[in-house]
Amino acid sequence: MNDYSDLIHRLFGSGTEIAGMKAVSGGDINEAYLLLLSDKSLVFLKENTKENAGFFQAEMTGLSAIRKTGTIQVPKVWETGVSKNRSYLVMEYLESAPAKKDYWEQFAAALADMHRADPSEWTPGGRYGFTEDNFIGAGRQMNAVRTAWVDFFRECRLEVQFRRAQAYFDAAGRKAMQSLLDHLDRYLTEPAHPSLLHGDLWGGNFVTGPDGYACLIDPAVSVGHAEADLAMTELFGGFSPAFYEAYREAADLLPGYADRRDLYNLYHLLNHLNLFGGGYYGAVMRIIEKYQ
Repeated sequence: MNDYSDLIHRLFGSGTEIAGMKAVSGGDINEAYLLLLSDKSLVFLKENTKENAGFFQAEMTGLSAIRKTGTIQVPKVWETGVSKNRSYLVMEYLESAPAKKDYWEQFAAALADMHRADPSEWTPGGRYGFTEDNFIGAGRQMNAVRTAWVDFFRECRLEVQFRRAQAYFDAAGRKAMQSLLDHLDRYLTEPAHPSLLHGDLWGGNFVTGPDGYACLIDPAVSVGHAEADLAMTELFGGFSPAFYEAYREAADLLPGYADRRDLYNLYHLLNHLNLFGGGYYGAVMRIIEKYQ
């Protein structure tokens, strides 16, 4: 780890020193540290190679976009940059408190509020996409702006991952996937309005904050259909039933969501296939075959 004393001085004042540090879990991609400052406050710091500085810039931009909606908690980010051939991200450390009794209901209501917030400033010239490309895990995520949701999901989500995964598919699999892409408008619907999405909303990407309520971390933001966020929450075991009941009450889901859910998660399974290998191929093909 670099010596970040000068950075801490600049951010928190010349009299603030690093009194201690320890390595903590920061995901598979980054090294992460908890810094104890001389004023007894704690700071979370992520570090990577300078070549991966884009990860941190995208994370800062995504958290800023979510924060700007004023709907759901995210940690404050103070700075990202490169120092001595290492990229870094300095952000607020959120010490978890016991979850409140209405934790899941409040989480669902706040997420629904985020999905209702006006996202137009992040999709100049269109309705879906984002101001810049970012990352889904360690994979690049294309966010070119489109005026139709189905076109965006086809061209910027499924097609991109399918091209990367070509080597895993036999001729029959490639034909089935191409047929799905060609007829995607049979299965997906345009939303009532575009929504800012967290983009990677599984159980590892939220924490309980100091107030006892959910705080989002590690986003892969874009503007899209709110159903895509909801579907991701169900991919790896799902959240509490209280969350889904409260979200349905707050968000007025369009009919047929359950029929579209696996199609949204095909994107994430293709990404896992590309990042982690053929163990995900069976799950990918089961979804593709479902929509033939």
